[in-house]
Amino acid sequence: MSIIFQQIRTQQGCQSYLIGCSETCSAMIIDPEISQIEHYLGLASHHGLVIHYLLDTHTHADHFSASKPLSEKLNIPVIMHRNSPAPFVDIRVDDGEIIVLGKLRFEVIHTPGHTSDSICVTIEDRVFTGDTLLIGGTGRTDLPTGNPEQLYTSLFERLLKLDPDLKVFPAHIYSERSHSSIKEELENNPRLQKSERQAFINQMKTLNLKMPNHLTESLRTNLNGGKTLTQLLIDAGNQITFISQEQVFSTKSGNNNSLLLIDVREREAFEQGHIEGSIHIPRGQLEININDLEFNPEQRIVVYCESGQLSILATARLKEMGFQHAVAMEHGLARWKELNYPIVKRE
Repeated sequence: MSIIFQQIRTQQGCQSYLIGCSETCSAMIIDPEISQIEHYLGLASHHGLVIHYLLDTHTHADHFSASKPLSEKLNIPVIMHRNSPAPFVDIRVDDGEIIVLGKLRFEVIHTPGHTSDSICVTIEDRVFTGDTLLIGGTGRTDLPTGNPEQLYTSLFERLLKLDPDLKVFPAHIYSERSHSSIKEELENNPRLQKSERQAFINQMKTLNLKMPNHLTESLRTNLNGGKTLTQLLIDAGNQITFISQEQVFSTKSGNNNSLLLIDVREREAFEQGHIEGSIHIPRGQLEININDLEFNPEQRIVVYCESGQLSILATARLKEMGFQHAVAMEHGLARWKELNYPIVKRE
């Protein structure tokens, strides 16, 4: 029997793993990340695998898990520790339990410390350590449910007592390396050199690390299964079409009344500069005020904002409300200004 194994990394250093059983063509993804969904599906198809499980080693606070959207797309269960607060988890595991995937057996080790729901998973010659143990580091303990005392126990009384030759595959790698080993981390990991309990705890309490980007959004989506801003923009963008600044400028320059421009920025931004002839309806008032407009139903509604993001959401909502001629201006007023097209200010 052979294991089919693929390691997938993002530019931010996030690591996820596709592990498959060659005999049964069944697979599991560990720590799937939202930007890699199509990549996972392509890899599974390439290897002739059917994905059966999705496993998150903990509640991530620095990136967006793909477990919920993949679970819904493929109708497969999400696995996490029983302490996970996420309501969409289907299989809740605990220390010492076995996950069977075809002929493969994954053993769960509960390793709280980075988070209360952190787990590591061993299979044959390797261990997937999540953020409990990193290459040359450990998970931080200053985020929600983190606990340095628990991390010490998880590391020195559990994880580091495993076979020293086990390959270590963490959830983050900030170098070009693909993995390490228990032995190598014991010998070279700076944080593990403080092996006395209180010294290790004091070390963790005084790291003074910068808070992760997107902390609030990551916790919101990973805890509750909500959509990220990126997901909302992708979903909305798939429902609409776009128009370029060049096309808008050319049409307006021809004294053509076929376009109705709507600026969805806030009033202060609108008054500081907008495209001549634009109607101002802030995004937050769009649904309430759009029906007060008097316009030719054959006109194309061009929605714009500063960067192009807010207009995507606004245009999708107009489409949903029945305004089928609504389009979003790509890249917003910022691109319009870069092209030195004229803007007017409200006196």
